[in-house]
This record gives sequence, structure tokens and C-alpha cells, in this order.
Amino acid sequence: MKVLQINAVYEMGSTGHIVKDIHKLASQNGIDSHVAFAMSLSDEEEPSFYRIGNVLDRKIHAFLCRFGGKQAYFSHCATRSLIKYIKKLKPDIVHLHNLHSNYIHLNMLLEFLAKSDIKTIVTLHDCWLYTGGCFHYTIANCNRWLEDCGACPKRKKDTPAYLYDASKKILRDRKKYFSRIPNLTMVGVSEWMRSEGAKTIFAKHKSVTIYNGVDTGFFQPTVSDFRARYGIEEKFVVLGAANKWLASINRKALEKVAKELGADGVFVIFGCDRELKKDLPSNVIPIDYTYDRGVMRELYSMADVFANCTREESLSLVNIEAQACGTPVVTYRNTGAQETIDNESSFSVESGNVEALLEKILYIKKTGKKIHTEKCRQFVLNKFDRDKNYEKYVNLYKSICQIGEYFQ
Repeated sequence: MKVLQINAVYEMGSTGHIVKDIHKLASQNGIDSHVAFAMSLSDEEEPSFYRIGNVLDRKIHAFLCRFGGKQAYFSHCATRSLIKYIKKLKPDIVHLHNLHSNYIHLNMLLEFLAKSDIKTIVTLHDCWLYTGGCFHYTIANCNRWLEDCGACPKRKKDTPAYLYDASKKILRDRKKYFSRIPNLTMVGVSEWMRSEGAKTIFAKHKSVTIYNGVDTGFFQPTVSDFRARYGIEEKFVVLGAANKWLASINRKALEKVAKELGADGVFVIFGCDRELKKDLPSNVIPIDYTYDRGVMRELYSMADVFANCTREESLSLVNIEAQACGTPVVTYRNTGAQETIDNESSFSVESGNVEALLEKILYIKKTGKKIHTEKCRQFVLNKFDRDKNYEKYVNLYKSICQIGEYFQ
């Protein structure tokens, strides 16, 4: 059996690591596994790798899609070359992941897969594939994607469209080209993601839920000198992500939580650029963005609690990684994020309810981290272990090719 995964990135970002993990596990299980991608942190080449397009092509694509937000409508030459490669490779299954990021002509690829009758799997890492171009719509409180899009409230946000709104055409094209693929299976990375995708474009296709997993051998409680370096050895430390806490909708919540932590508490925010570091409360410590998972493991491990004020998530791997490192999580209860919490060792509260979020943070401060650590880690081992979860993709590949039965 031969499988080709297609994704924007390899071994970088969340989807890049997911694709790499599936590729390695599939290969170990006797599957002839291949990966096509546009970007990678490494220049290393393998016979099973195919690089899509180049930097110049992606820049031109990004420029052109700014007019009407029509991402994945360009890169004609790069997509023709990819199709030529697929014809030569002759995979039994093409597994599609993240197809935005300005590197592929989606309609051209889908039309080829349909005409070639290639078994196709689509993993929904966000909402982009079944909407008119937005990655998420919960904060915008938009349900236009259930009908025909148009008058997009996020026109200048996720995929900026500066001159006109093409979301209606984009959604109609999605419906048209995906409906033509005779053997298609949709995978949601959370039950919420699967159920949302199954409401429209993928309603008539088979669908399953396969949770993203984390490397529990890597993400585990780890000793570091972080607290000593910042002089916070005896402090109660709350950890959070800058892209959530420093967003305008959550800035007041940050100030309130930082104030209520008191003199013996600090708030460490990771993923900060120079602009985001401005005007922060005195007990907030900003940390630069990093691709280094080792640094993230140390941050998760040293914190007493990970606080996530997310308003919309496909799943929320940061919640899972923190718990794998033995740190309890307090998160807003919404979308896929609610599925990452057991409400015994970690807790979810109503989205936007800062008082409830703070109450749970202070509860962990009172009880201490240690009584939650073992339960946090066991929860992740049971539900989000990388190898256990991605083995389900191997089983799915085999069942689609009628080699075995799929089971979750």
C-alpha cells in the first residue's frame, strides 16, 4: 500500500509534526509512505519527500490572493508539477492536511483526484476547507458557511481580501470539487471539528474523529533552571500564550488575573514579539516566540498552572502538552478545547467568564500543583498519546484499501 500525505509544512508547526509522526509510524507498519510539502525547517531530502513550488511562487500567490481572499487559487505550475509527481508515484491514498499557506491550486488538485478516482482522506485541522476562506468562525458568531457565505465578517482577517469578497464563490467551489471525489473520508481532529465539517461539504462522506496526539515520552515533567534565571523560585507561576492573552479581547482579563495573583504570583507569557511586550503589568514576564519544543517542555513543567483564554480551537495541543508535563490547565470551554480537559485534574469554564477562570487558577494555587500532576499526565496518556492515536490513521489506511477493519 502506498500513501501520500500533502501538507503546507513538514516538521514545523503543529501540522508539520503531525504529518511527520504519521509518516514515520506508517513506514514502521509496512506502508510505503510519502510526503509532499511546501516548507520545512530542514533542507534534508529523502526519497519519500516531494517539495511543492518555491519561495517566489508562494510570495506571488500571497500577493494575488490579497485582492479577493482567494487563497489556493494560484500556484498553477507548482500544482501541475505535483500532479505529475502523483501520476508517477501512483499512491493508493492521498491524505490531505493543511492546504492553505499559498502553495497550491486546490480546485486543480481536487479535480485531478476525482478524475483519477484516488482514495482521498481529508483531515480538518481547522475550518478553512468547508468555509469560504476563514479558519474559524466562532468568535465572529457567523453561520453563513452553512448556506452560501458572502458578506464575510472576517473578510480582512484570516485570509485578507482587500478589494472584494469572494467567499461565496470559494464555498461554492469547495462544494463542487469535493463532491466529485467518489471515495473520500473526512477526519476531524476533535469530535467538534468532525461534527462541524459533517454539517455541509462533507455531510455525504464517511467521517471519523482521530485526536491529535503528543509525544508523551518527550513532553513529560522536566527539571529546568527557568525559575532561578528569572528569580521566581518561590512564586506561584501562571503560564499562558501571547497570541491569546495579549489579543485585544483578552487584555483586560490579563490585567485582572495578574492583579489578583498577588505579590507571590507571576504570569509568564510565551510567544511575545517586541510590540506585544509593551505596557504589560509588572508581574507579567514576556518570553520570545520559539520553535524549540525543548524550551516549551521546560516552560510547561516549571509552571504551576497553564491558563488558556482561547475563544476557538480545533483541539488545542498546548492544553495537552502542558498536562503531559504534569501541569494542570484552566481553559475556556468551547469548540475543540473542551475535549482536552477532564474537569478533575484540569478545568474548563464558560468562555469569557474571567471570574470563573480566575477562581479555578486560585483553586490550584490553594491546593498546590502536585495533587493534580499524576492525574493530568494519565489523562493525556489515555486519550492523547501520539502513537496510540496515529495508529488509528494506519488502521484507517488499511481499511480504506480493504486490508483490515478500521477501529477507534
